[in-house]
Amino acid sequence: MYEIISNTPYSVLIETNEGWVTASNNHNGLWSTTGIEVSMQSVNEQLSIFVQADEIPLKTLKFRWLNKIEGPISILGDHWERAYGDLEWRGIVAERVMPWYFLTHDGEMTQGYGVKTGAKAFCYWQLDADGITFTADIQCGNEGVLLKGRQLAVADVITYTSNQGVSPFQAAKQFCTQMCDSPVLPKQPVYGGNNWYYAYGNSSHQEILEDSRFISSLASSTTNRPYMVIDDGWQLSSGGGACNGGPWEGNSLFPEMEKLAEEMKAIGVKPGIWCRPLMTSEEVPEEWVRYKVANGGNILDPSVPGALDYIAESVERMVAWGFDLVKHDFTTYDLLGQWGFEMKSHPNILPHKFHDQSKTTAEIMLDLYRVLAKAAGSSLTIGCNTVSHLAAGLFEIQRTGDDTSGKSWERTRYMGVNTLAFRMAQHDTFYSHDADCIGITAQIPWELNRQWLELLAGSGTPLFVSASSSVVTTEQTDALRKAFDLAANPLPAGEPLDWLTNTCPSRWLLNGNEVRFQWNLESAELLNGMDNAWWR
Repeated sequence: MYEIISNTPYSVLIETNEGWVTASNNHNGLWSTTGIEVSMQSVNEQLSIFVQADEIPLKTLKFRWLNKIEGPISILGDHWERAYGDLEWRGIVAERVMPWYFLTHDGEMTQGYGVKTGAKAFCYWQLDADGITFTADIQCGNEGVLLKGRQLAVADVITYTSNQGVSPFQAAKQFCTQMCDSPVLPKQPVYGGNNWYYAYGNSSHQEILEDSRFISSLASSTTNRPYMVIDDGWQLSSGGGACNGGPWEGNSLFPEMEKLAEEMKAIGVKPGIWCRPLMTSEEVPEEWVRYKVANGGNILDPSVPGALDYIAESVERMVAWGFDLVKHDFTTYDLLGQWGFEMKSHPNILPHKFHDQSKTTAEIMLDLYRVLAKAAGSSLTIGCNTVSHLAAGLFEIQRTGDDTSGKSWERTRYMGVNTLAFRMAQHDTFYSHDADCIGITAQIPWELNRQWLELLAGSGTPLFVSASSSVVTTEQTDALRKAFDLAANPLPAGEPLDWLTNTCPSRWLLNGNEVRFQWNLESAELLNGMDNAWWR
């Protein structure tokens, strides 16, 4: 059992723009070096870490606790933002970077080490046979943060030990509950359609109305109607390719956004809309622009109040049009220059500074998230490519994995099933956990997609279907109706039963029933004729 909260660290290292220095232990939780003071306060089994400096730019804090590990253990880490099909329980890998938190399981007990959500630093853990290293990245962009005498509340570190007989999954849920004090959750289960995985940006006002009629026809609930989310392609700059930014106004194929939202509601769906808030091709004050991209777009600097106001106004406009859900995307990539699976111990690779160098990157990102959440008002917010531990408590829904697919089953299996299983502990503890869509197209075998639909529908998590009514068969339509009936009502979180030994779990506990799935085509064809009582 590792009692890091009650023990003094073996060492504290501080990185500045000039390099690494070792802090001296002044006792009573104080560590210091010339011009820098790190303090630690332990209250109610929580270790709060603070740092203060005047003119010295600070980049990183690193804490080391020595604890010999006896006997074999399995370890589960998290990701910086979305999962990428690579989450798993595994043995000790000393160089493995585990963002935000990790769990250990020795066959009997499960333990957790992490930071509370909303930290002011990018925090990660490493575990080796001799101890634990905790690192807090407090940079501002690519340089050290200038605190100018301000005391920065870096992070609150907490630990967890399960009671005897608690499964690793239940332990993970309990620990996630401890890390997030105030999750913001949808008032009703979320389900419906998204047009990305068959349209891929090629859509129009009329096609969205057709999609809305189809999605509405699948739902029988009169008290919880489905959403229809308009993904990328509706905005003014979309003619230059996929995933472009604003200005967030309609284009020739989407000439009247307010009218479209009104017509969607009349059809019987709740309108949703996608945006990339940090990119715009609109001319804006130079001070707002952090850097430019090849297609002529400007990436806004959210440390500038005027840029934040511009972003808020864009989201408020979408809500005023009548959209009940706003899905915002790409903010992590636009701020840090890489995807979560590339980051490891260096989240940011961009050379560009932020205008305000007195805040950490994490603080700037939190400010952006708060603005987005406030601008959405009573409309739901989905964070896609948002940093999980910073989004928790601000957005109702988190896209927890990388894209599934309407073209490749292997991508859906790899990204979707792994994400659903290994981030299920965050469902209703951090946010509502969205493992992404079912893309129903002729390119994906129905024997496999049907199972992915059944798993998502029975898991209690958001269910989004990407399907054109022109290609959906009668059998698929019947299955979608059953799925929507399930997804419209509250269900307990699905539990992966074989996740300790299988990165793509096939055994699940869904609404009190143990269900087995076959994630390869040959086995799925055999299973297709069997009767799964929980589903039928």
